[in-house]
Amino acid sequence: MIEAVQTVLRKYAVFSGRASRSEYWWWILFVVIVSIVSQIIDGAVVAPALGFQAFEEGAGQPLSMLVSLALLLPGLGVAVRRLHDIDRSGWWFLLILVPIVGFLILLYWFVQPGTKGDNQYGEAPLQYAS
Repeated sequence: MIEAVQTVLRKYAVFSGRASRSEYWWWILFVVIVSIVSQIIDGAVVAPALGFQAFEEGAGQPLSMLVSLALLLPGLGVAVRRLHDIDRSGWWFLLILVPIVGFLILLYWFVQPGTKGDNQYGEAPLQYAS
């Protein structure tokens, strides 16, 4: 997991090349864990410091917003590279804008193994098996 996250963060805003299935899903797990931790910190520490009760509704979540903003570009980059791994254009990620159906199509594609060998988007990811 650590190696996959480091790879994604190293390629912070890189939208070329390919990302393996494992790299993508380890990244998603990392983002979920970091988001949960930041929301807990927001509710337990930041909200009381701002004069709200712990986990009070409407207290705002400044730390969670900053974390989400910081992880946005690497998340988009790894999603585009994952689409490249299955030999699809990164523009297909715009399907996420289609409610429900777009998400389900992307989810299906993201769980598919990558194309074997090189494709038009570059060499096969060597570090992780697709």
